[in-house]
Amino acid sequence: MPIPGAVDPVPVKRVISPRADGRVDLVGLSKDQIRAELEKAGLEPRQAKLRAKQIWHWIYNRGVTDFASMSDIAKAQQPWLAERFAIARLDVTEAQVSIDGTRKWLLKTHDGHDFEMVFIPDADRGTLCVSSQVGCTLNCRFCHTGTMQLVRNLEPAEIVGQVMLARDALGEWPSQPEGRMLTNIVMMGMGEPLYNFDNVRDALKIVMDGDGLGLSKRRITLSTSGVVPMMERCGDEIGVNLAVSLHAVTKEIRDEIVPLNRKYGIEELLQACSDYPGANNARRITFEYVMLKDKNDSDEHARELVRLIRHYKLPAKVNLIPFNPWPGAVYECSTPERVKAFSNIVFESGISAPVRTPRGRDIDAACGQLKTAAEKKRRAERDREAAAQTA
Repeated sequence: MPIPGAVDPVPVKRVISPRADGRVDLVGLSKDQIRAELEKAGLEPRQAKLRAKQIWHWIYNRGVTDFASMSDIAKAQQPWLAERFAIARLDVTEAQVSIDGTRKWLLKTHDGHDFEMVFIPDADRGTLCVSSQVGCTLNCRFCHTGTMQLVRNLEPAEIVGQVMLARDALGEWPSQPEGRMLTNIVMMGMGEPLYNFDNVRDALKIVMDGDGLGLSKRRITLSTSGVVPMMERCGDEIGVNLAVSLHAVTKEIRDEIVPLNRKYGIEELLQACSDYPGANNARRITFEYVMLKDKNDSDEHARELVRLIRHYKLPAKVNLIPFNPWPGAVYECSTPERVKAFSNIVFESGISAPVRTPRGRDIDAACGQLKTAAEKKRRAERDREAAAQTA
C-alpha cells in the first residue's frame, strides 16, 4: 500500500512565467531575480541593479502596489515599468474576524484555487499562520486539510503574499522592527512545508531580509509532520525554528493518525530532531501534540513522551492542542481534566507543556474549515441556479 506523502521533493529550477496580461509579477522574486527581469526587459546592467534595489525596498519595506508611488524612480520610467511588471496582491474570497480577535482569510490563487491563512493576536505577540500548499498529501486523520487532495504547491509569491496581505489588513507599512502586531510567523497552515521546500525557502528568505519584511528567523517556526530527509536542509538553508507534529508516542497510534510515520518512524524522526542544526535550549524544538480522547492522552502516553525526549536529549517543549472537531471527524477532544493531568506529568519532568487555548472557533478557524464551507456554499448556489433553470 503506498504511503501518503511518500515521494520526497526533488529540486526543480524555477521558471518565472508572465501573467495572463503578459506582465511579470515581481512579488516573490529575489533582488537578483528582479534585476535579471529588468535586464531582460531592456535595462542595462548597472541601471537594472540600482532599480532592483529601489523596487525591492518599495515592495517589501513600504508595501506599495504601483510604480507611480516609487518617488525615487523617474516619472518617465514609471509607466515603462507598469507596462512590463506587476506588484500583485492575493485575491481575498472571504475575510472573517472572531470575537477573540482571530482573523481568517480565504484566499484564491490566480488559477482559481482556495487556500487559507489565520492571524492570532495575543497580549505579547501576533502570529500569522501561513499555508504552503493547496490541500495536502499526508492524510493525518485529525486534520481537516488532510481530507482534501493536494492541488498544487504554492509559489513564493503566494507564500510571501500572505504576509504582505496581513500587513495590509493590520496597517503595518512601512516595515519597522518595533510596535508591530504581526511579530511571528508559523508555517502551520495548509500543506506540508517540507514537500514544497524550494518555494518555502525562497519565500522565507524574502520575509527574513532585513531590507524588506525584516522578520527575524527566531520569530519564524516551520512545522513538519516528519519529512526526515528534508529536516537537516531546513536547518541549514532556512535556519528557522522547528516544530514537529508528533501527536503520538507509539508506532501503532502514530501510524494511524499520522500515516507518514509508516515511512519515517518515531525513532528516525526524533534522531533527526536531535541533529537539527541550531537547536539548543534557547531555540527549543516544539512538539505539537493534539489531544484525542482515549487515543493518545493517557498518563502512560505522557510518561513515554517524557522518556523519548530525555532519551534523545532533545531541547524541547510540548504544545498540547485540544482537538478542534470538524464535521466528519472520527475523534473527540480529550476532557479538560485529562489534558491537565497529561500536562502536569510532562511539566513535573522539567519539560514545558502548555495547553494551547482554542482560538477562532466561531469562525471555523481550524485549518481547512473555511475552504470547505466556501465550497459547500458554492455547490449550494449552483444547485439553486440549476433548479431555477429547470423550473
